Amino acid sequence: MSLSLSIAFASNPRTWPILDGRARVDGAELTPNVVHASELFWRQLKYADFDVAEMSFSSFIIALSKGDRRFVGLPIFTTRRFFHSHILVRRDSGIETPADLRDKRVGVTEYQQTGALWTRGALQHEFGVTSSDCEWFMERTPDLSHGGATGFTPPAGVTVNQIPVEKSVASMMLSGELDACVHYRGHASLVNRSNVDLRNHPAIRTLFSDPRAEGVRYFEKTGVFPINHGMVIRREIAERNPWIVINLIKAFNEANAIADRERLEHCEYHIDAGLLPAEARQALSRTLVRHGVVANRKTLETAALHSFEQGLTPRLMTLDEVFAPSAMEM
Repeated sequence: MSLSLSIAFASNPRTWPILDGRARVDGAELTPNVVHASELFWRQLKYADFDVAEMSFSSFIIALSKGDRRFVGLPIFTTRRFFHSHILVRRDSGIETPADLRDKRVGVTEYQQTGALWTRGALQHEFGVTSSDCEWFMERTPDLSHGGATGFTPPAGVTVNQIPVEKSVASMMLSGELDACVHYRGHASLVNRSNVDLRNHPAIRTLFSDPRAEGVRYFEKTGVFPINHGMVIRREIAERNPWIVINLIKAFNEANAIADRERLEHCEYHIDAGLLPAEARQALSRTLVRHGVVANRKTLETAALHSFEQGLTPRLMTLDEVFAPSAMEM
């Protein structure tokens, strides 16, 4: 008899094969749900709506550090990005370098979210700008935020203001009430209000003139490709059915392989049509996203360190505390 599991994630090419059944979980029947990531994390942290769910890595380890043991982590990582390289600033803010962010008003959708965690970590370790050097303005309200579900309070020495409900990060950036913002997405949802393309607005620019080059520089120096989202499973299910942990990871590895194959097929099609140079084949054949603790240990430990340094977790969380025991060698 198969184990019936509800599963939820934000849709992207690496999860589609799970959604459409091409990558199956041995011994389980899934009821898949596609939910906007920010809404999903809030729902899971507050209501535990799903058996298996995509989850903010930052919010998850914060919840764990406060004794919330409803879930155990799965080393399945659906999104990654060099978040700090996409900081946005007003053109008239006088901000030319990361050091100029000191004493500035900085907007963020949610202070504890993983993209903001990585941004602050890079600002501190790469440019000497600490969290307390800026004045923060947070868009999500306590009743519709990850922090509201985990009991967030601003870390000692850090000023975090609540943006009024009639405003948003976007409106305050455009009015000049904010000088900069981090991890801006611009897609309104159940828990987000901003819905403006700031990146292409004439009053706004990226702090780094070449975000791609800054991402490359950071990666070559640190060897870290920041992880944003992982997955969690209800602890009671994993403890009753320990085999499901490995089977879920295997299924997502297969989904990853399918996505990689399809990317190469699209590449070959466009190379054959003369629309891409043959050199694109080698570049696009690299496997950039790998699941598992072993392949991602340095990145995961760096995220945990940033969380502790920034006062989001009261102690340094270890990966043994975060992930299912059977997943630690994968």
